[in-house]
Parts: sequence; structure tokens; C-alpha cells
Amino acid sequence: MAIDTCIFDAYGTLFDVSAAARHAADDTPALTDIWATLAADWRDKQLQYTWLRAVSGDHCDFWQVTGDGLDWAMEKAGLSDAALRDRLMNLYWELAAYPEVPDMLGALKDAGRATGILSNGTPEMLQAATASAGIGRLLDHVLSVESVGIFKPSPKVYDMVGRAFGCEAGDVLFVSSNGWDAAAAQAYGFRTVWVNRAGLPMDRLPGRPDHVLDDLEGLPALVASL
Repeated sequence: MAIDTCIFDAYGTLFDVSAAARHAADDTPALTDIWATLAADWRDKQLQYTWLRAVSGDHCDFWQVTGDGLDWAMEKAGLSDAALRDRLMNLYWELAAYPEVPDMLGALKDAGRATGILSNGTPEMLQAATASAGIGRLLDHVLSVESVGIFKPSPKVYDMVGRAFGCEAGDVLFVSSNGWDAAAAQAYGFRTVWVNRAGLPMDRLPGRPDHVLDDLEGLPALVASL
């Protein structure tokens, strides 16, 4: 069965979540040697808080968990600069897309595929990120979990794709840089690609990504072969 709908996670998949700390380090001496660790800790806590809130039923939006994760990471790093915190949070509104993303999305659209984002991000965060990266015109839908009030990997989130695109799960290729997200989507019924930029081991979960890529450059060719 040919793939006609390609759905992407946003943060870490299309948008570089390390970019905020990396850019702030350009003129912040306190970050020069620690920005990569700060960025990794920030991302880890951001994701952990989404899982814990989904399990506990204590939902808040992704902007809140992004701030909470940064607060934890800054405290771990011994940073208590309120102005730096504000700057890092503001930079999160304009994260850079990975270099291959615009051409990849353009190739999918040229081939007649529907494209979209399915993300934990708020609608406002996603609108800002897609506008900053200049990729909004290449996406048919940008879907936020705020429509269902729970974070991934709840099946309620993956249900949003069928409603928005009018497609069956088997017609969808779901692409994520998070191994757990790709695994959960595969168990849900999507065909999946894990963009394993960091070369990590496969997660031990019920689902298993159908394909693994190092980046998104080869995705249009993969889709064409399915």
C-alpha cells in the first residue's frame, strides 16, 4: 500500500532543540563550556515531564513543561540568571529547522503527498516555529496535543491524524526523532521512521520502528519505495 500522508514530530525531528542553548552560548560566557549539557538536560526533563503528566492525568501545556525543564537544567548547572532564562525561553520560539528539512518537505509535496506535524507543542509554539523556519506552506496541517489535552504517546494523540487527514492508519508514515514516539506510533498502526540522529540503541517497547534513518535527507526516496 502506497504512502499518501507523511506526519512529522516537530521538536528534535524538524526543529533543532539544541539551537536555543547553542545560540545563547555565542555571547554568554557562562554557557560556553556547558551549553550542550544544558540543552540535553533541558530536553530530557521536558520529555520526562510530559510522560509523567500524561500518566498522572495532570495536564499542562508544552510551554509550561519547557519552562519547568529549563528551570531544572539551569539549577543543575548552577545557573540562576533570570535574564538568561528569559532569553533561552524566547529563543525556543524560533528554533532552527535542520538543514535538510525544507527540501525534504518540498520533495514530498512535489510527489503529491500530504504532510503535517503532530506535536506536543502548543499551537502558538508550532506556528512560531514553522514561520521562523519558513516551512508553513509545505504543511497541510499542524496538529497540537492541546486539542485532546494529553501528551504523547497517548493513542488519543495519534487519533488526531485520521480525523484531520481523513485517512486510515496504514496510509500514514509517521516520522520522529524520538524512538519511543516512533515505537508507540508503530504499535498504534502507522508505518514509522525513526530519525536516529544520535545513533542510539532501539527502545525496548511493544512497537518497533519500521525504518531507521540518520537524518531526513533520504526520506522522499524511502517514501517513494514503499
